[in-house]
Amino acid sequence: MARLLAPSQSWLFGRGVDLAVFAGAALASVALVLAAPWIGAVGDTPLWAWVLLVVCVDVAHVWSTVFRTYLDGDELRQRPALYITAPLVAYVLGVLAHLISAGTFWSLFAYVALFHFVRQQYGWVALYDRRARVSDLERRLDAAAIYAATLGPVVWWHAHLPRAFWWFVENDFLSGLPAWAGTVALVVHAGVLAAWVGFQGARVLRGEGLQVGKVLLVLATWVTWFGGIVLAQDDFTFTVMNVVLHGVPYFALLFRYARGRYAEGGHGPFARLVRLGLPGFLLFLAALALAEELLWDRLVWHDRPGLFGESGFTLPADLLALVVPLLALPQATHYLLDAFIWKAGKDAALRVRLGWAPRAREGSPSATVPPSPVAMARPTD
Repeated sequence: MARLLAPSQSWLFGRGVDLAVFAGAALASVALVLAAPWIGAVGDTPLWAWVLLVVCVDVAHVWSTVFRTYLDGDELRQRPALYITAPLVAYVLGVLAHLISAGTFWSLFAYVALFHFVRQQYGWVALYDRRARVSDLERRLDAAAIYAATLGPVVWWHAHLPRAFWWFVENDFLSGLPAWAGTVALVVHAGVLAAWVGFQGARVLRGEGLQVGKVLLVLATWVTWFGGIVLAQDDFTFTVMNVVLHGVPYFALLFRYARGRYAEGGHGPFARLVRLGLPGFLLFLAALALAEELLWDRLVWHDRPGLFGESGFTLPADLLALVVPLLALPQATHYLLDAFIWKAGKDAALRVRLGWAPRAREGSPSATVPPSPVAMARPTD
């Protein structure tokens, strides 16, 4: 066992947290899917599961980005152009797409979301590799494995449309890919993952051991993407597999950052939310997410009157072209900003706040945080 775990583990958040948010999230997803017949969740996602998974995990994790951006005054002053331009660009592009057609908007939005989901999984594994200082060969193989685990099932999905589920709305993904392309994608995906497993096995045989957190992350990604797309037969299975592994680790990242900023005296009046700990942090985000979904339902969807009440009116198409991109703006902004705000290798203060570099001692003659001995990759993209 000592040889199996020989190398430095280079946990992202600590052994317990890493195992919980990556392996634990995947195991919880599988458990929910297996329990679906006994909890009344076969077929369409029931209301309680929609509130728990979509609102309190998926939508809430989008809002958690505000602790890194718009609730951090120092960050806003440091990069004002980014935080003004990102939502403005997202909104203008959304309006233009919706003016073409609602279908164009939702297809564009679905593919941007898909890109974000795939890149986030790559970001986690890239960060593990940088922290462990793995070889270039292993880094490339890890990247190939994570892309195979995600894109293989996605290509198969496109070759087998329509399915019993969709990303945002029905027919948001483009159809027409032949079935054989999906089969080829899964064969390639299996070959790449087999090569990755063989490489990890060779490491053990050489006495180099495994980086357990990274290995479990790749396996969790494969389980949730293959199970949630290729094996899934209903909306509930897809929702569980799609949402939990994406949202839960992001909560860990943002809560770690929020605590780091709180230790520096950041977040102003919102610091009390951090003082309340993880429950207060999550409840605040869930409240924001629920408020957003209330607006979506009253103005656009009108499909959950038992939760949000009857709206009693329908917006005309030209007004929807302005309202829908506005309601989608938190999510679109989250997608854009995530490509810029986690470049820890170029941001010494970010490394300190995330616990990846030592905090400067009080009274130090230099206010500059010393760079980490290991250049960090961004955890999400």
